[in-house]
Amino acid sequence: MRCVAHENKAVWNGKPLQLLLTGEEYPVQTGALGRRMFQTFRKWFWSERYWLPPTIKWSDLEDHDGLVFVKASHLYITIPYAFLLMVVRYFFEKFVATPLANALGIKKTQHKIKPNAILENFFKHSTSKPSHTDIYGLAKKCNLTERQVERWLRIRQKQNKPCRLQKFQESCWRFTFYLLITMAGAVFLYDKPWAYDLWEVWNDYPRQPLLPSQYWYYILEMSFYWSLVFSLSTDIKRKDFLAHVIHHLAAISLMSFSWCANYIRSGTLVMFIHDISDIWLESAKMFSYAGWKQTCNTLFFIFTVVFFVSRFIIFPFWILYCTLILPLHYLEPFFSYIFLNLQLMILQGLHVYWGYFILKMLNRCIFTQNVQDVRSDNEEEEEEEEEEEAESTKGKETEYLKNGLGTNRHLIANGQHGR
Repeated sequence: MRCVAHENKAVWNGKPLQLLLTGEEYPVQTGALGRRMFQTFRKWFWSERYWLPPTIKWSDLEDHDGLVFVKASHLYITIPYAFLLMVVRYFFEKFVATPLANALGIKKTQHKIKPNAILENFFKHSTSKPSHTDIYGLAKKCNLTERQVERWLRIRQKQNKPCRLQKFQESCWRFTFYLLITMAGAVFLYDKPWAYDLWEVWNDYPRQPLLPSQYWYYILEMSFYWSLVFSLSTDIKRKDFLAHVIHHLAAISLMSFSWCANYIRSGTLVMFIHDISDIWLESAKMFSYAGWKQTCNTLFFIFTVVFFVSRFIIFPFWILYCTLILPLHYLEPFFSYIFLNLQLMILQGLHVYWGYFILKMLNRCIFTQNVQDVRSDNEEEEEEEEEEEAESTKGKETEYLKNGLGTNRHLIANGQHGR
């Protein structure tokens, strides 16, 4: 008995140690714990008190009698669709936008410079604008003038910047998508009662079945914004890059939340009034890159009117009124109602931010008769092009004078060079 007890004790004491060393039991325990934690989090996250009005259960939104209701799992398809849109964009830019740009006279500019290892090394490791001391030292090392060093660094910097063709391609793609999705939105909404009567937005909420047109409107819109997020690293960087990131993520968050909480009717109205103004902005930028200034100015004025009417009149006084005030006639305030309106107010804050840029562009248009995107580097690029042209002209004038010619290539009479 003593031996058996001793053996049992040895087996009992050795088994946990053996399992600890071999790792046979602990992954199972850890996995079970992880599953329990995930289930607890999932139950908390999808709690009905966060998403639905009081007295409404998820079971009330189950499919029945041929009626389909929104489900969070519907949104999974937006990720592969986003990558599909990126593929479509690649071929669109190559076979549609590029030939169109060539037809409008937009070519891919190449800034060529003579290779210089010393200047290249300085350019790659410099994080700020070179000082006069840096320029002087580089000029001595390379046996160049300070002006030549400055020009080399300026052209080298321009090689890393997007050219007009790239900007045109990006705007052409966005213009095409916004145009098509706005036309689709108009077709989807023209016969819907809530597009004309805002009270219908909340009629029988949240037991509102999902229509096929609403499904595709949401899926395509969300897929597009996901594609913009995935391409942020390759798209053109502008001064409001951070605002664009916030806007894309806020748009995806707002659409996802409104989908899961079944705010589909108000969501389609929000998407439509936003897309309708972006068409005019992208078209104005396209003609700006093509050099059609008068057409650009006209389209920009149309965009300005549409933007301020849709974002500063319709959105706050119709859409926000619809989501903030009207639900209180049907329901008591609940979490998703508060969260939805908080996101819409953040979106309105972004409208104010971009409205500031639009007013700057409008001011530039009035006083210079030229519309340019104040978020981009167009102004800097044009100044550099003018400077290079002036340098080239100055060099030709010097050469003509050396050969006894005027700037118009006519002979200069003796003794007239200094006049």
